Amino acid sequence: MNKYISILFCGLFFLSSSLIAQEKEPSNYNYNDAFGHDFYSKNGSKTRSASGKPGHAYWQNSADYVIDVNLNETTKEISGSETITYTNNSPDALDFLWMQLDQNLFKLDSRGKAIVPLRGSRNGDKGQNFDGGYGINTITLIYKKGRRSREVNTTYSIIDTRMKVNLPSALEANGGTVGIKIDFSFTSPDYGSDRMGVLETKNGRIFTLAQWYPRMSVYDDISGWNTLPYLGAGEFYLEYGTFDVNITAPASHLVVCSGALLNPSEVYTTEQQNRLKRAESSDETVMIRSESEVTQPSSRPTSTPTLTWKFRIENSRDVAWASSAAFILDAARINLPSGKKSIAMSAYPVESVGQDGWSRSTEYTKASVEHYSEKWLEYPYPAAINVAGNEGGMEYPGIVFCNYESKTERLWGVTDHEFGHIWFPMIVGSNERLHAWMDEGFNTFINSLSTEAFNDGEYKERKSNMHSMSSVFVNDRLEPIYTSPDNLKERNLGVLAYYKPSTGLTLLREQILGPERFDEALTAYINRWAYKHPTPDDFFRTMENVAGEDLRWFWRGWFINSWKLDQAVTGVKYVKNDPAQGAIITIENLEKMPMPVVIEIKTKSGKVTRKKLPVEIWKRNVTWEFKVDTTEELAKVVIDPDYALPDVDSSNNKWRASDGTGNVEVLTDYLGVYSSPAFPMKITVSENNGTLVLEAEDQPALPLESEGGGEFSMEEAGLSIQFNAEKTGFKLDIGGQVFDLTKE
Repeated sequence: MNKYISILFCGLFFLSSSLIAQEKEPSNYNYNDAFGHDFYSKNGSKTRSASGKPGHAYWQNSADYVIDVNLNETTKEISGSETITYTNNSPDALDFLWMQLDQNLFKLDSRGKAIVPLRGSRNGDKGQNFDGGYGINTITLIYKKGRRSREVNTTYSIIDTRMKVNLPSALEANGGTVGIKIDFSFTSPDYGSDRMGVLETKNGRIFTLAQWYPRMSVYDDISGWNTLPYLGAGEFYLEYGTFDVNITAPASHLVVCSGALLNPSEVYTTEQQNRLKRAESSDETVMIRSESEVTQPSSRPTSTPTLTWKFRIENSRDVAWASSAAFILDAARINLPSGKKSIAMSAYPVESVGQDGWSRSTEYTKASVEHYSEKWLEYPYPAAINVAGNEGGMEYPGIVFCNYESKTERLWGVTDHEFGHIWFPMIVGSNERLHAWMDEGFNTFINSLSTEAFNDGEYKERKSNMHSMSSVFVNDRLEPIYTSPDNLKERNLGVLAYYKPSTGLTLLREQILGPERFDEALTAYINRWAYKHPTPDDFFRTMENVAGEDLRWFWRGWFINSWKLDQAVTGVKYVKNDPAQGAIITIENLEKMPMPVVIEIKTKSGKVTRKKLPVEIWKRNVTWEFKVDTTEELAKVVIDPDYALPDVDSSNNKWRASDGTGNVEVLTDYLGVYSSPAFPMKITVSENNGTLVLEAEDQPALPLESEGGGEFSMEEAGLSIQFNAEKTGFKLDIGGQVFDLTKE
């Protein structure tokens, strides 16, 4: 028995402790709380329509960057100069500007460093204990009028990870522009809050550089200046613009960066240029610099100390890059729906080589980008680059950093996830620092669809038992999804930013709207807010308006609050006590979250039917009765038979009739201790109040239900046992895998 089954089996016994019969509890459901109409706090405005569209007077500021930067491999210092052209499209004159200095997270006295707990954190520098942060000497403002320009020195103040730039006169509204020139430098941390760093390899250091230049803060119609400090957990909120980036690095290095490489003839050998051209028209991965060439001086075009690489990316909110002498480089064509060109590329060290490793990275990148382009919106950038670094995984426009040790489904998963971020939040530019779920959760959801589609389901995941997952999504230790990431316990971030919002979208797609209506609405949201700044309300309103469905009850229960779901079958009776005239089934909503209902009904003869009931049955009811047209007795009634909803109590989801014969099955012969060389633990079969009970070593008891003929099951856990005729052994079916156990 493999490790996965062992873990699963132990988990089922853990789950069983919550499934033991309980006394009936009164309902916590209040339909006025669930379906109250007072959900939206703001009406539509000139900038944001009540339908979820950008308003007719929507505005957004922009920032264009020209950056010259140098990498010192020995000291790990990055130094450079940037000129930002900032355009104020708002209706407000701006008296000052705010900028983000995210590298200041790594200063010894930063707020982010101060809140790292003693037990450690993925945020920060993992105790590297160096005084990072920016060195900034002067800031110059540039004012242009026609062909003439003038430069003015200005004052500024730095507060942790933010910088306030003072203006000698207000920047005029509705199109006023100003240039900001800044010289900056910093030393890269070896581990930069799992978003950047320096990886030591046998052939040299790999630098993955992000949050590396002073960036404009966003001024919007929601909060004005967005000045939340960078503490590590919350990510980014940025303006869109064009980036021209010139990177000077050691000539032995290969450099990859967001956007298009403008001077390949200056930085690649002739052979590498030819290989790159082949890759641009090849669906198969083409090696640009091979493993054997990494240590060959001839794989670089010059013997000069440094080379300058020139890149450009348009309509982007950020730019990142990587540099190393250790890089293997390969590439392949990306096929976009419009016919436009883009290229998938991977940069990784020899330590990552292998068909179970990074040798398939470009294949994964290409498949991921092509899927999302076809399904949602076309990929906008000239290249999609996957870089092997010491990060777990991190995303930027046109380039991502993934862990160099990732293999097989783990490498597919992290690659697909990070490139999924191109759509959320690189294209749909939500405020990650405030609403992590709007990028991580949305992205995790679209990842589930892309993984199902990849290579005929090579890494397709099994459908989750949502009953068993319910305790993960709703428990007293969890904050609501809507909570900002800096206000979440770090242990809860994975659930609340990634998995619970993703599961919410899956529920919305599969159980509430259906795939066609959901996909149409989500596509509309992506198109409406591409390269703009949506809020949660813009998403909620778009989904409702396009799908034509009031979903406030769902937003309120799953996203705004952390409400539980508990649907129960509470009674079955026959019309005039005559099964031939039909049955009346009673169901109840016992917790605060409503959902649509699926009921499976099985008759004594074995006929199985299903009935679907809309969520509206709960709009003014705690209990609901409905008639089933049947001419015979019912054997079983099950609510949510597919375990598709996060129901917190499976014990009340099923009603069973007695067989009516008055015969009680004798369980004595089944009792005993059973084992198998192929199974990691012994199983004791006992009886408790007429119920057969399974108990593994050091695990709680698992009660089973009789299916007749020596078969017993726990359907909600996907477990069943079938005794042989002699009752000396049984076949255990757990998660679709079968094992033979014999009585000792």
